Amino acid sequence: MGEFELIRNYFAAAPCAQGGEGVVLGIGDDCALLAVPPGEQLAVSTDTLVAGVHFPDPCDPFLLGQRSLAVAVSDLAAMGATPVAFTLALTLPTVTADWLQAYARGLNQMAQACGVALVGGDTTRGPLSLTMTVFASVPSGQALTRGGAQPGDLLCVGGELGNAAGALPLVLGQRDAEPAVAEPLLAHYWSPQPQIDLGLALRGKASAAMDISDGLLADCGHIALASGVALHVERDRLPLSNALVTFLGPSGAAHAALSGGDDYVLLFTVPPARLATLQADGWPVHVIGSVMTGQGVTLLDSEGRDITPQIRGYQHFRETP
Repeated sequence: MGEFELIRNYFAAAPCAQGGEGVVLGIGDDCALLAVPPGEQLAVSTDTLVAGVHFPDPCDPFLLGQRSLAVAVSDLAAMGATPVAFTLALTLPTVTADWLQAYARGLNQMAQACGVALVGGDTTRGPLSLTMTVFASVPSGQALTRGGAQPGDLLCVGGELGNAAGALPLVLGQRDAEPAVAEPLLAHYWSPQPQIDLGLALRGKASAAMDISDGLLADCGHIALASGVALHVERDRLPLSNALVTFLGPSGAAHAALSGGDDYVLLFTVPPARLATLQADGWPVHVIGSVMTGQGVTLLDSEGRDITPQIRGYQHFRETP
């Protein structure tokens, strides 16, 4: 099967590739054409997932299709942007019809859930990897960024932490668990739900925001650096699921929440006066700390003591001691 036949059979015909609002021209030409409404800016982000690094190989291609798009769209949610379109650069060692059909189904399901259209990409031969470039629109000057947190703001997250990291032993086949414990953890790993609507709700309210991908403490460090502030995280205020605590125990669950990564929930700072409005509107806002003068990230125990670990999250290219 040739490259163009592969694209035509498995991707161009998918419902998510049939265009949508903001898509002037999709798959089939040298470029896609996107329309940005007057007074809005285009938000663009790229994510690459490599077999054996970002996901186990082999794995269920349907679940991989969901995950590969969700982690990219999460970046759009973090900016308070409305998703429009995405491209897929797919590198495959071999062409296998069953694998492609399952992957395309998972990709299409997540695309339709996120309201984002497939408008192009590329295919090539090589070690399995997937690169998503996602596009969104946001009113000029209203995008959420990592800079802007102010002393006195509250540090918040948009949902439970650590579930995906807790699922990793299950994903890798290192441990088993009863369905009531395993299923919610595995669902969070394979099918994270980008918090698009929460990101939109935070426009004009949050002072800084990003999504959690490399671990809470590591990503707090990005906001602290961009905003020129210190962030204090209170360990005992971390939102942990019952499944995670049951599977890893309280200490293990807290470690997964702090340093595990792959949560893809929003991390943001907000002035105290705006918290009540968000909570009254039903958004899953969990206060986990505060913004202070200074720099860096500090983890505090129940007595207010500094218990900040040395390793705070995942980093590519970190040298092994």
